Formats: sequence, C-alpha cells, structure tokens
Amino acid sequence: MNAPSGQPRPARGARQESLRELNLELVFRHVLAAERSISRTELAAATGLTRPTITRIVEELIAGRLVTETGSARDGRAGRPRVGLTPSRSGPAGLGLDIRTDGLAACVVDLQGTVRHLAFAPIDLEGPDAPALLNHLARMACEAVEAVAAEGLTVIAATLAVPGAVDRGVVRSAPVLGWRDVDAGALLRAATSELGLPINVDNEANLAAHGELHAAGQNQADFLYVSGGLDIGAGMILDGRLMRGSRGWSGELGHFTVDPDGKPCPCGARGCLQTYASLHAILDGQTVPAGTTPDAAAIAWADEGRPATLASIDTAATALGIAVSGALNLLDIDTVLLGGSFALLSSWMTAKVKSEVDQRVLSSSWAPITIRPATLGPDAAAIGAALTFIDRLREHPTSWLAHG
Repeated sequence: MNAPSGQPRPARGARQESLRELNLELVFRHVLAAERSISRTELAAATGLTRPTITRIVEELIAGRLVTETGSARDGRAGRPRVGLTPSRSGPAGLGLDIRTDGLAACVVDLQGTVRHLAFAPIDLEGPDAPALLNHLARMACEAVEAVAAEGLTVIAATLAVPGAVDRGVVRSAPVLGWRDVDAGALLRAATSELGLPINVDNEANLAAHGELHAAGQNQADFLYVSGGLDIGAGMILDGRLMRGSRGWSGELGHFTVDPDGKPCPCGARGCLQTYASLHAILDGQTVPAGTTPDAAAIAWADEGRPATLASIDTAATALGIAVSGALNLLDIDTVLLGGSFALLSSWMTAKVKSEVDQRVLSSSWAPITIRPATLGPDAAAIGAALTFIDRLREHPTSWLAHG
C-alpha cells in the first residue's frame, strides 16, 4: 500500500539502524549483568535473538574492545564447554579528577567499574589560583592516561569534581576555593589539550554519591551522602537515581542555616553549617604540622584526646545532625553516609549525629535511620567522576563503537 499523500515514507534504513543499536545494547547489558562469563548460547536464550544475530553483535563488541572471550563457560548442558564472554579489562576507561581537602586526586576506572589507577598529590589549596590548580590536575591527568595505556586502556573522557555549584562547566560559586564564575571546564580542557579529551565538571558531593551508589550495587537504592572537607555538600540518591534539582544545584547542605545569628560564612550569610562542621572549623585555627594533611592532623589530635579538637568535633557533629535532620524530614530517607573528612572522623562523630537525628526526625521513633561512614571514604568523588562517562558508554555502547 502506498503512503497517503503528504505523509513521509517510513525510513526503513533508520528503523533498521535503530533496531541494530537496540539489539546491541540489549546483548551488552546482559554481558555486563552476568555474575560470571556468559556464552553466546545463553545470550540467545536470554535475549530471544537468533544465534546469527548474537554472533554478529558479539563480533562487533569484541572488535570494539567492549567484550572479551574468557576460555569457557558451562551452561549446564552436556558436551563441550562453550566460549565465555565478559566485559573487557582493556579498551575504554574513564578519568576522574578531584579537588580534595588535602590535595588533588586522579582516578581511572575500566568498563567493569574497577579502579585501575588512583593517584594523590598533597597541595596547599590556599596558595594556587584556579589556572595553576587546574594545570597541576592536568599533569596528573596526563600521567594517569599514560599509566593505564600501558595496560591496554584508552581513556575516553574526564570529569572534574569541584566543591561548589556548577553550570555547564562553569563553577558559579565555590567559596572555599575563592572561585566565582570560573570556567573550570575550559581551563582544564586547554591544559589537557594534548589528550584531546571531552571534559565534564560536576559537584563533588553528587559525584561521590554516584560512586557510592556503584559500590552499593543492588543493596542500597536510597541514601543521603554527606561530604565533609573543604566544603560540605550532599548527594541525594532516591530509587537508585541521583537527584539534582531543577537546575542541578541541589545538595548545598553546607549552607543550611543551623544558627541564624551565628558565625559569618564566606558565602555572605551567617550561621551556615559550613562554619561549624567543615574541616577548617574543626581545626579551629590550629597549625597543621608541615608534611601533614589537615585530615591526618585532625585524626591524630583526636586520637591523642586533645580537648580543643574533641570539642570542635562534638560541635561539628551536633551542627551536622541538626542540618541532616532537616533534610531527612523533607526527603524521607533511611540511610545517611558520612563521606570525605566525615568518613575519616566517623569514630568520633557518628554517635552524636545519630543522637541529633533520633531527636529531631519525626519518623525516627518508628522507622530507624542508619548513620554510617561511606564505603569509599575520601576517594568517592574521584571514583564517581571516573564512572561518569563509563556509565554512559555502558548504556549506549554504539557511541564508542562509532568513534572508538
């Protein structure tokens, strides 16, 4: 039958190409989800696709270094073991860069989500300006790319984690860094021009929450991640998804007011959580010994039982508990992960935060709330940043196959 006059004819080629992509993504998802190596026969049974289609797709995935053969995979049938397939340990990888309390970090993860490179460089963040800081990170990026290339990995993109509000690569406000309207994406892209990588910039608490979501797997679909350190931020995971807000600037927990008449904050307001619970507030002007990071100094002084440090930590935990309680009353989340510096200081903070939450969250009397240190500790943001583009590739492998 001819198409009615005035209506476009169906784009058969486009439909076929879309079907090819959908089938490829379906097969790739099954390989990624398999708890062990999976055979072509098992893939055909799981997807309903014909064996010739499976063979063609697998050949394409192997050629693109997304899937590798692993010897044999038994599917429960008699006869010769079949060749197994697993996500490749060589091929595409993601790079994460992070500006932390105690320095800079670079991380590379492979397609399986495994950390293959993690480097840290202590640096005094009060010294260098934005270009100098990002140039230092660029050198770390080049070293990371070179290191993993020796293992057969190709870094396809980089994501920078920053403690502040980000708008399309521009850091609109990061008071603890003294940054306002800094185009960190453009600066880092220029500094890493020899690598030719796409550069993404995102809030460090969001990226850390993303990293923790991966670490939790299917075991934790709802939690509030609270990042302590340079700044205090929060990443909200609901139903397994990161909640960003309508403009992507949610989670600025450090600027939650805990005392309207309290200490002045670099943001211009007074009584922000940041002024009571940041690492700077916990150190309370004490001089950090040369060669020691602020985190390490705070832990050492708390271990020694130094009264001033213990008092500062107690104040920080109380203020944090007040702020977190407000968030939990609003969001109805049953788990809080303490990340960054809070993870390192969790031995001294968790009980006090829990006490405030139990006192202030309406539902806590019949629905207990868990407060615990984050699994990935201070590395969560760097790992989450490295996973950003890997997750996109896992969802849409054809983008890599077309340009890889």
